Amino acid sequence: MHVLIAGGTRDERIAQARARSAPGAVALDAATLPFLRPTRAALPGHPPRVIHIDDVERAFPNEQTGGTRLVLTQSTYAVQKWIDVIGPGDRIIATADRGALTRNAQEALQARGPWARFEVVDLDGLQGQITAAGSLAGRGLPTLVSSEADQRVLERLVRAYDSSSAGTRRGLCLDAAAIAPASPVALLALASACREQQDMAGARAALDRAADLAPDWEAVHYEDGKFWLGHDDMERARDAFQRACDRMPTFSAAYSNLGATLGELDQPGAALAAFEQALVNDPRSFTILNNIGVVSRELGRLDESEAACRRVIAIEPGFVFGYYNLGHTLFLAGQYEAALAAYEEGQRRDPEKNRRQGCRLAAVRLATGDLAGAERDLWRFAGQAPAEEREDLLLEVYEIAQALVARHPARAPQQRFLDRIRAELSRPS
Repeated sequence: MHVLIAGGTRDERIAQARARSAPGAVALDAATLPFLRPTRAALPGHPPRVIHIDDVERAFPNEQTGGTRLVLTQSTYAVQKWIDVIGPGDRIIATADRGALTRNAQEALQARGPWARFEVVDLDGLQGQITAAGSLAGRGLPTLVSSEADQRVLERLVRAYDSSSAGTRRGLCLDAAAIAPASPVALLALASACREQQDMAGARAALDRAADLAPDWEAVHYEDGKFWLGHDDMERARDAFQRACDRMPTFSAAYSNLGATLGELDQPGAALAAFEQALVNDPRSFTILNNIGVVSRELGRLDESEAACRRVIAIEPGFVFGYYNLGHTLFLAGQYEAALAAYEEGQRRDPEKNRRQGCRLAAVRLATGDLAGAERDLWRFAGQAPAEEREDLLLEVYEIAQALVARHPARAPQQRFLDRIRAELSRPS
């Protein structure tokens, strides 16, 4: 098993890492790792090796605008890729500042994806047991690059993605691509920096060139899929994510995005298969499980949907849509009291008090026979909404209430609930 050492001071973390080492250990520079295409041949020595990566949080710079983050800097891709290519018996021993790792790659401490293969050593719980150990000082860090030009490119890309300025990032990536116009890494980094600055033409040109140079590199196809998602071109996005999946079957995020695009294309069966494959390599992802719950419900697989939603809540109790989706599934299954409990818990935990979910809570109250509670919640939540949204919310609840009345015609008070919604909808705006 690989090892992640967190807590304590930096010197204490490094001492612990070296204490777990072996002769011939290889130390890699974390800051450069995102911009190196991992290959087994690139590592010095022969398996089994111990690979040291100190300050591993530096391998996952997280300064980009949300939604544009370069895949090479995302830990669930980068760490999985290194695990896929290292030799049999090779072990990674990484150290990290806990706060910085939480900011850059919170999934590491959640044992998500490839991090499930790491033993986490928390030095904060080992105070008084930390001992000094030998140092790797003087052994040097292998560059894994072969030329001065490669070094110059690497230096610019590290600076670019460490910068909090999107403009600086794009400028440094342009410099890197000018130095090495045949580097797919530089071009991919440039494409992401261009997208961040809304330079879609520049991003498209860089992506196309990177794909020409590295047609089998899954990272290029993944970024291509993100590009087409940004243009609402779901067919091209689907095809790009599928190519990424084909080239790296362990790449959970590629399958997750493939599932999302298939869902948008109204292919729920294929979407569910993609999400289930994503879960294979990231079984603690509550977002993947949530998607499985939703799509299973769309396919009428209510037992599977309920099971997935309950796992979402178990893994991430603070994710309010886990409760809402569980409530929706239980409602469709006719388990009205259980659905009510799930919706109420979602509302209790929801700081925003989602209006649509609040109106659905009203419908569930109606199903349980609580007419007063249903009216209270419906008009409290719908009454806060702008006119167009309000109409949409009322129409949804009206359709649900109609179905309930048809199913339980003896509940006359439900008809009064319908009458009031109908009167409100017919009122001139």
